[in-house]
Amino acid sequence: MKRILTLACGLAAIAGATTLIRAQPGTVTAIRAARLFDGTSDATIADAVVLVQGSRITAKGSRLAVPAGAQVIDLGDVTLLPGFIDAHTHVTDESSNDWNADTVSGLRRTIPEATLRAAELARRTLMAGFTTVRDVGSADYIDVGLRNAIASGVTPGPRMLVSVHALGARGGHCDNTGYPFQRFGPEPGIADGIASGPDQFRDAVRFQVKYGADVIKVCATGGVLSLADDVGAPQLTQAEMDALVDEAHRLGRRTAAHAHGAEGAKVAIRAGIDSIEHGSFLDEEAVKMMHEHGTYLVPTLMAGEYAGGRKATRKYPPEIAAKALQALDGRSSAFKRAVGAGVKIAFGTDSGVSPHGHNAEEFGLLVEHGLSPAAALRTSVTAAALLGVERLTGTIEAGKEADIVAVPGDVLRNIAATETVRFVMKGGTIVRHDR
Repeated sequence: MKRILTLACGLAAIAGATTLIRAQPGTVTAIRAARLFDGTSDATIADAVVLVQGSRITAKGSRLAVPAGAQVIDLGDVTLLPGFIDAHTHVTDESSNDWNADTVSGLRRTIPEATLRAAELARRTLMAGFTTVRDVGSADYIDVGLRNAIASGVTPGPRMLVSVHALGARGGHCDNTGYPFQRFGPEPGIADGIASGPDQFRDAVRFQVKYGADVIKVCATGGVLSLADDVGAPQLTQAEMDALVDEAHRLGRRTAAHAHGAEGAKVAIRAGIDSIEHGSFLDEEAVKMMHEHGTYLVPTLMAGEYAGGRKATRKYPPEIAAKALQALDGRSSAFKRAVGAGVKIAFGTDSGVSPHGHNAEEFGLLVEHGLSPAAALRTSVTAAALLGVERLTGTIEAGKEADIVAVPGDVLRNIAATETVRFVMKGGTIVRHDR
């Protein structure tokens, strides 16, 4: 109990660092701006007004009449946008510039310290305009606790959907590979997301759901940041993947597959996976299958930039550095292949590999890789559909949660404006207003 109280006080202290402005019950707030990109089309609405009452949007339009007695917030020459949605984050941790130092400090960090740190990373994400995120892999149930603390108003942060432990095969990307036997205690099992055979993967899904998972994440192939697997190698059999996806869907949970390699991605697509994460080496057959099955791609272009590209400043062991370059080399052509095939693209960054709060850099990378600014912005709308929250948020429309951000100038002329958020409202509460 003493530890819980200490942790709660720490979270409250972090919450106090952010000024929350809640409207009085019944009060209408009118937000004025030079333009509005509501997410329902590729154009902006000039001389925009959005009306908010309580946590919901009641109306939006050009030069909309403002009700008498409304609180008016005139933001001037900005573009209003729906609150951003990131479908691939790891809010409970963040890489530094030294992989070895991160490994040591992670081993020394207590769960309460890690939780307090995660609360700050969540706050930073919200201040950057991201009002909803999906966290696809954590430890020690920190993601579950953080989600609940944010939802109950204990600490500021985005609305979170969490996966608890990502699931994977023994010796695969989701396992602790590259270390001597039992260096970190007993061999991981179902409670840690490591399973073998269809029945164990069914049980692993049930275990994650029992302890709070909103979504089931699986490592279908090797990864970049693991020590002892090939980045593109398939890691689950078709029978294992079929059982995992079937059980998750039976329990009402959506599924996401970490998959760099094409063959592992195809195993997941055949099983009915909802999204492929990364997709660095997707071939023509894989993207055709994705289009036919309605599978989403969450490209996480930022992960490539920070692990092996222009923003890569981190010191990695040689085996990881080589895989980072390999994935970077493949991701651009794979992404363009998917777009050309008509695959649905959902916004996701893999933040944690990249710094939290910098998530909006992904918009610029999407444009750099061929999307129009409007299409790049609408990947955040697509992310709402992937997460199953499209009736709640993702666009600025009457009846939806008042998740609204403002960026300077005309975002369709300068997509980098998404990286300079000036105003954030989440569920009708103003959490950021730069005057």
